[in-house]
Amino acid sequence: MGRCVGLDIHKRVVQVCILDPAGQVQAQTRLDCTLEALGAFAQAHLQRTDRIALEATTNTWSIVALLRPFVAEVVVSNPLRTQAIAQAKVKTDKVDARVLAELLRVGYLPEVWQPDPATQQIRQLTSRRAGLVADRTTVKNRIHALLHVRLIPTPGTDLFSRQGLAWLKALPLDDLGRAALESELRLLAAMEQELQAMDALITRYAWPDPRVKLLMTLPGIDVRTAQALLAAVGELARFPDADHLAAYLGLVPSTRQSAHKAFHGPITKHGNAHARWLLVQAAQSLARHPGPLGAFFQRLARRKNRHVAIVACARKLATLAFHILRNQEPYRYAKPTTTRVKLSRFRVRASGQKRPTSLPTGIGAIASARRIPALNELYAAESLPPARTPDQLPAGELNTLRRSGTLAFARSVHTPHRVAGPTQAAAVQPQEAEEVQQGA
Repeated sequence: MGRCVGLDIHKRVVQVCILDPAGQVQAQTRLDCTLEALGAFAQAHLQRTDRIALEATTNTWSIVALLRPFVAEVVVSNPLRTQAIAQAKVKTDKVDARVLAELLRVGYLPEVWQPDPATQQIRQLTSRRAGLVADRTTVKNRIHALLHVRLIPTPGTDLFSRQGLAWLKALPLDDLGRAALESELRLLAAMEQELQAMDALITRYAWPDPRVKLLMTLPGIDVRTAQALLAAVGELARFPDADHLAAYLGLVPSTRQSAHKAFHGPITKHGNAHARWLLVQAAQSLARHPGPLGAFFQRLARRKNRHVAIVACARKLATLAFHILRNQEPYRYAKPTTTRVKLSRFRVRASGQKRPTSLPTGIGAIASARRIPALNELYAAESLPPARTPDQLPAGELNTLRRSGTLAFARSVHTPHRVAGPTQAAAVQPQEAEEVQQGA
């Protein structure tokens, strides 16, 4: 059994405590939190049989990558759970480093999953985009505050649509108000450009991953939501079932139980807040979905309220995502028109590939636009595995479809048919367009 090394990491310094196998302190030191200082410490003091413990923080993974070649194991702990296990009245950097080493030595250190390099890259991208969206929201809120202070009511349209921005630019204001508004509008335009560039980068990284297209078959899930969910989940095998994934994302009710009394409160909100928020936003579009998810939403909204139904559907989306990724089967009840638009838009933006048509020139576009393919026909065209048809479903799932009144819809999406409109765009209803644009 080798030594245990505890590292208490800060932005500028690292406190080190080295324990021998018997638990005696061999060395304690303090060094700068830089690549040079950590590399020199590793070469001079670490041994191949050592094990290192450190808490998850901003710069943890860079330190893990630097020190892993020098030791037998690097363990990253959950700081909240570690604090719950070992909380001392006297808290110093030396105490914290020794506590980490002691917990590692006795096998009580609560570990976190260490993402692979590909997952770390996806997490960096999604985190960067979430930060840009938060910055854009801050700018929009300041514009609203600027109007509110001057008692100026906003128009009925979206204030940041093309029409709304034109209204803002023509709005008569005092000199200070006009200067502040123009400054905010310049910042908003810069944020929009940065978001477009980030979306293009995320799309390029997502295209080679077949899991992204599988998740995009779910209603309301676009490429950004799928990528953020994959970044949060990482390796699916670490979750024994869908309930554990929902709990990891903080979408399960909190519970307080003692003796014969039990109280179930709001969701725990643990885990990745950005992925959870995106799932909640995706669930907004399910209110008018004609499939089982829409029926579930409407039934729960009647019994409880809309907000409860949205959160419950967000958990349902997480559960479906787990089964889709585990079984490698796309969603069985997707709307072909909406799904075709989402997947084709993803394909064109990522690779520039436009699927050629085999129909004669001049009439092919019109004929193909009026035809709505069966769901598995669409999946085959997009290089996705087939989904089960209603004839292949178990009896329990068929009974669920009958009770919810969605069996006819389930059969219709697996049957090709034609629509009356002259173009494919006419086949996409407003609620379908809402699903396509969800998460923008």
